[in-house]
Amino acid sequence: MKKEYDFTNAERGKFYHPGVTLNIPIYLEADNMAFVEQLAAKKQVDVSRIVNDLIKGDRQLADILA
Repeated sequence: MKKEYDFTNAERGKFYHPGVTLNIPIYLEADNMAFVEQLAAKKQVDVSRIVNDLIKGDRQLADILA
């Protein structure tokens, strides 16, 4: 890193976009990923849909148990 940076021509807020939703990456263990990929291939849907469906089911179960 430099000791000092020149921000004289900088523009405040140039990359700020209110309301933007960030999609963070989720990393699965190898055996879980293989399971999800297998289900996705069997149902001919995207892996993210399978993961979301599994999480929705777990949330419903958690609500019942709470």
